[in-house]
Amino acid sequence: MTSSVPSSGSQFLSLHLLETLVAVLPVRDENGAPKSIVYGGAERHMITSQARRRAERVHTRNRANAGVGALAGRGTGTRTREWALITARALTAEHGWEPEEAVRTARAVIEATGLKFGDPGKKTVANLTKVLLFAPSDAGARIAAHIEEQAGAVRAWAEGYTAAQAASAAAASAKKKAARKGAAAAQEEPPGADGAEGGAESGAAAEASAADAKLPALPAATRAAVLTALAPRDAIDIALYGRFLAEIADSPNVDGAVQSSHAFTVHEAEQVDDFYAAADDAKLDRKRNPKSAEKTNALDFLDAADDAGAGMTGYQSLITGTFYRHAVLDRLKLRRNLRAAGMSEEEAEEASVAAESEFVTAFVDAFPEAKKNSTASTGSLPALVLAFEGERPYNYAAAFQNPIDENPVGGGGEGPAGPAAVKRLLKHHAFVSGRRPDIRTGRVLTYDPQIDELLGTLKDTGALAVTSAEELTA
Repeated sequence: MTSSVPSSGSQFLSLHLLETLVAVLPVRDENGAPKSIVYGGAERHMITSQARRRAERVHTRNRANAGVGALAGRGTGTRTREWALITARALTAEHGWEPEEAVRTARAVIEATGLKFGDPGKKTVANLTKVLLFAPSDAGARIAAHIEEQAGAVRAWAEGYTAAQAASAAAASAKKKAARKGAAAAQEEPPGADGAEGGAESGAAAEASAADAKLPALPAATRAAVLTALAPRDAIDIALYGRFLAEIADSPNVDGAVQSSHAFTVHEAEQVDDFYAAADDAKLDRKRNPKSAEKTNALDFLDAADDAGAGMTGYQSLITGTFYRHAVLDRLKLRRNLRAAGMSEEEAEEASVAAESEFVTAFVDAFPEAKKNSTASTGSLPALVLAFEGERPYNYAAAFQNPIDENPVGGGGEGPAGPAAVKRLLKHHAFVSGRRPDIRTGRVLTYDPQIDELLGTLKDTGALAVTSAEELTA
């Protein structure tokens, strides 16, 4: 199997972006505070690559499923713990199974393939895998179709499997009870005494081991069908962003073709703890319409205090700043991933070109959706996007190791962070390009008219100005 990048392009497509965000909170830590890093001796706000990658992946999938863009109609993946429930819904809706049997059978089949599930005693997680599994979106329907096709054999196997599980669970429960009794007896008996409970514990352990050993193996044809359904196949976003599944040794992992960095502010962190007061509509209605709440008791005036003040108050942290972020597409790895998924060389080439176009579009347009309704963060557009090809990835974070000083130029600073960052980034790129002959086909895109004017004043940017995201890639 051979895969190569197009003769007209280099192996790596490097993307660099500057964007200015005002009063947003696209990602936060476990305490609800903005994430940050210290770089160049100054604290910077950070938007993690995980948040960015998910936003880009979902953006790509939604466009493909809606029939929009270069990947319209192509297969995509879903990352979830609910594959047993998805399979059960397909069994119920498409093949007429009873819901309870469908869930029980789907879980047994997927579990016997190698995936671990939550505690059976907890309804909320009993039918969820312990790990998120990124698989083609039609995997559940494919597993359900096989179960229906082999319904007789799978039903018989599932009955034996669940019965053996129940016996194993009962034995494990007996073992725990025996252990507790043994511990209690040991506290009462002198050292060295042999208690009957010890024998009971050993017997329970042996019984549990025997029950575990009797779990019937999943029929080979069904296991193969599940592995085929869960394999990456033609899911373009799995080839792009990769997946890791350690629980099933013979289910292929995918080393993604996209590398993403954490975004960080090019200047010191700027944060505000915003105090908010939320109104109580019913309370305000009583104030506006006092007749609707006439007093019927002489002591009702004491309740009037409840109508004072806001319904709820609190604080939320918001951040403002100009962020630098970076991502790389390994074109060779993308083609290899698609060939490994079963595509012919021609199919992989066509799919890779389409995937590259959508990757660039998502990098420019997608944004994490946290607090999007209260901050309108998803409406942001980048101030500048720089794209170029090379024989290796290039990260320009070093251009911002010294934080930008936003004081006026005459006062010793660089002025507003957006234009100052553009100057630094393009100067850095022009400098590196003069020393790395493999860097070529540089392009810049801006959605900011002030930055567009600035580009016209720069002598050497090492890149050609374009007017659409589609033009950022050859």
